[in-house]
Amino acid sequence: MNALVALCHFCELHGPRTLFCTEALHPPSPSPSSQAGAPVPGDRDRDGDREGEGLTMRANSSATQKGEILSQTQCVGCRSLHQHPRQSQLFSVVRQACVRSLSCEVCPGREGPIFFGDEQHGFVFSHTFFIKDSLARGFQRWYSIVMVAMDRIYLINSWPFLLRHLRLTIQSLQSTALKVFDNEQGVCPQRAVRMNSGFSPAVFPHQRSGNAARSLTSLTQHQNLWASLHSSFSWLLKACGSRLTEKLLEGAPTEDTLVLIERQTEQEEEMSCWEGAEGGTSKSQRPPSESELGHDFLSDDAKLDELPGPKFRSLRHLRQVLGATEFRQLVWHVLMGNQVIWRGADPGLIQSAFTVLKSLLPVGCVRSVPYSAQYEEAYKCNFLGLSPDVPIPTHVGSSEFSVLVDVSSERSCQISVLCEDDISSLYQFTISSANTQPTDRGPTLLNKLEVALSNENLSVDVVSHCLLCLKEEWMNKVKVLFKFSKVDGRGREDTQKVLALLGATGPGEEDNVRLLKFWMTGLSKTYKSHLMTAVRGGERSPSQ
Repeated sequence: MNALVALCHFCELHGPRTLFCTEALHPPSPSPSSQAGAPVPGDRDRDGDREGEGLTMRANSSATQKGEILSQTQCVGCRSLHQHPRQSQLFSVVRQACVRSLSCEVCPGREGPIFFGDEQHGFVFSHTFFIKDSLARGFQRWYSIVMVAMDRIYLINSWPFLLRHLRLTIQSLQSTALKVFDNEQGVCPQRAVRMNSGFSPAVFPHQRSGNAARSLTSLTQHQNLWASLHSSFSWLLKACGSRLTEKLLEGAPTEDTLVLIERQTEQEEEMSCWEGAEGGTSKSQRPPSESELGHDFLSDDAKLDELPGPKFRSLRHLRQVLGATEFRQLVWHVLMGNQVIWRGADPGLIQSAFTVLKSLLPVGCVRSVPYSAQYEEAYKCNFLGLSPDVPIPTHVGSSEFSVLVDVSSERSCQISVLCEDDISSLYQFTISSANTQPTDRGPTLLNKLEVALSNENLSVDVVSHCLLCLKEEWMNKVKVLFKFSKVDGRGREDTQKVLALLGATGPGEEDNVRLLKFWMTGLSKTYKSHLMTAVRGGERSPSQ
């Protein structure tokens, strides 16, 4: 990430000072002459003045000289390793960020995060905090950690991530310093000493000169403090730079992309709120949110290869194992939005089935509990994996809006590498549902998908792209129907005309309408908000 992280503190003798600095440095791009192997006079001088991207620029002699001059005028509390940026322009940027973070740009209470900056001097994410010191004025010293970058949008989008991880570093420093503070107060309570000692303005500067120069290493008694901070800051720069990546999008982003962004933002905000309210509560100590459940399900692809045992590899593989009739029945329930329950003793097999089945739906329609020891209601998840001893409630077993897939061992054989792909010889699949509606008419999307799956001349990748195109086609129809029926509030007769225009009428019309209504729940909040804003703006424009 093209950014810089600095630890700053307020020295009682010298004011705000940069204490420690970690910056990202990228090697300069080789010149054509150097690639050819022929040295050119003056290349060394030009390399010294070459600038990189954003904040990653090379050092020159002026920055080194300025750092040496400052180090001669600083006290023990103001000195450390990697204290100043290597580039002269960054020196003034970080210096200004340090002064502002410890003077005017602070949040109420003087502890916490804040954002400030401009295009000329860069943008700053700053988190101020106090460190206990038995010899300091007020028994505490003021510090801040600042991240400086030129990309305002990237820094703002990284706010929850930076806040969560910087708080861990700050809490570690504060807890370590608190132990040292308590030990020192136990040996010699400074509050009583100060109250009993006489105060004289003439000797006050001499009394304060020794106490004002305590370093952070002395306050924490951490001998490897700078190495630890440098590792933490380096990881933060690398992780923050890799968590968000730029992608070339041809046209507007898809609904799946918008929903994934919204879920990631919600998850980070929920984690920050929990950690702030509970004082750093771990993820295992709090209940999982719906966005986290959805996020865990969407990350199953990465975990699938790590699971042992047999797995479903694709929709075509699942169709071959279950059979064409049972496969169509199962996929029909998935597309209609009914709850799909898999019950068996192999979590990896069930998770692989969910991974291939979720590709049938928009991301916003997926709510999953991959494997549970108890039944979860349909409003919580439409994909539910259960252990074999979990009973199905009576109202669920008799409901037409659910389907149960029981997975049982076909024979007692040991799963080996030779028979891992032969799932049909290892397991028996029993599909049951109280639904009496025929599933052989529609929806149209399922009919087209089965044609592609049954065509052996089409590879798995081609079928996947075919499914992607079908999903985009029907998601566009969902948008039209949502705008027409929900936003504009048209009647049933007009809606029927739109359905005919969209090609959703005719054979399987009832299934097509159910699919459209279910997929409507998967539209992103961004899209819905955009439509409502546009409608309100259109209603106000004539009066204006």
